[in-house]
Amino acid sequence: MHYRYPGATPPRSAVVVGAGMVGLATAWHLQERGVEVTVLDRSGVAAGASWGNAGWLTPGMAMPLADPTLWSYAPKALLDPTAPLHIPARLDPRLWTFLARFARHATAGAWQRAMAALTPIDRMALDAFDELTGSGVAAWTKKGPFIIGFENEQQSGPFVHEIQQVERAGQRVPLYRMTDPQLKVPQLSAAVGAVFELEGQRFIEPGPFAEALADAVRSRGGRIVPGAEVRGLRHGPSGIAVDAYGHEPVAADVVVLATGAWLPALAKPLGVRTMIQAGRGYSFSVATEEPAEFPIYFPARRVACTPYQGRLRIAGTMEFRGPDEPLQTGRIDAILASVRPLFTGMDLEDLADLWVGPRPVTPDGLPVIGATRAPGVFVAGGHGMWGIVLGPATGKLLAEQIVTGTVPEQLRGFDPLR
Repeated sequence: MHYRYPGATPPRSAVVVGAGMVGLATAWHLQERGVEVTVLDRSGVAAGASWGNAGWLTPGMAMPLADPTLWSYAPKALLDPTAPLHIPARLDPRLWTFLARFARHATAGAWQRAMAALTPIDRMALDAFDELTGSGVAAWTKKGPFIIGFENEQQSGPFVHEIQQVERAGQRVPLYRMTDPQLKVPQLSAAVGAVFELEGQRFIEPGPFAEALADAVRSRGGRIVPGAEVRGLRHGPSGIAVDAYGHEPVAADVVVLATGAWLPALAKPLGVRTMIQAGRGYSFSVATEEPAEFPIYFPARRVACTPYQGRLRIAGTMEFRGPDEPLQTGRIDAILASVRPLFTGMDLEDLADLWVGPRPVTPDGLPVIGATRAPGVFVAGGHGMWGIVLGPATGKLLAEQIVTGTVPEQLRGFDPLR
């Protein structure tokens, strides 16, 4: 599959709009292929969903968000303001249209088809991080194990089934039951009765990693311009001009839109019809009496925790609000209430690093990566909760498509014009 017309030459310059993990990785890989890069961002490096998330590099858990269990917990979420899935009670036709499309994909068949499309890029995710850290990006990735906790045996069933389904799709995701888990993970209270170790995954501190990636882009001659909110694109004889408020236009041979939850504003006029809704996540960090060594996940509570700069970062919630709406303190309270019985030896009153960030969610659980209808304009987004783990692989594959004109096999299921 080719996107360029016959006789087209590879681009010499590119503008990447968006300085999160996906945009920066795309910029880095374009530089690897000899393309001069300018990165524009409305705020700055990692200012969207790339800073305060859990930083999990878990391809074994990078699966479609819509699954058959939605039908059991979504109705409760509508009535329970403390539920992990939060849908504000408001008249919002666009949101309800998105939710209807999302619900249509909450079937076993749709989940399996989406998982089959995600598996090829999931399988290259960790190698893509190694390529960055082995080629000048001064940041680290750490191996788990990831500690998966449940209050009882019955709670563990859906998660174990999901991991089995991921393995059937083509990944190896080792999952082992723990005995005496509190000896290894003293932060777990006695209320956590069934515990597993998930192997083969890693984690990072996402903000520092994105900053290191930005430094690497700059060190190769790339330019990163913060405070540049893009308002439109214009095709002309000198290439594609990118107009940003308060800045001179920047012209380039190609443009990549990697603006996360804000992607529809620029991409919809270019033929990208897939809806992208902000699914906002919250996080904060707490002090622990003993150092937290391992990421911890409570699937039934949908709360993910990660060691972070000497503390434990606690992240959770899927809140369907606008990407620029203010932080809702009630969501922080809901996360605290859900994990309070499950933890011990930590101060859940001393909160730091409070954050909310909008994850770009699509109805079918698949990102949009590739060419738009506008010549030379590409998009990379819609990864949902998996923009961090799939960001470097996305950037590598999209740079290949941009320079060679051929769509890599791993991107076939993510056509932005589907």
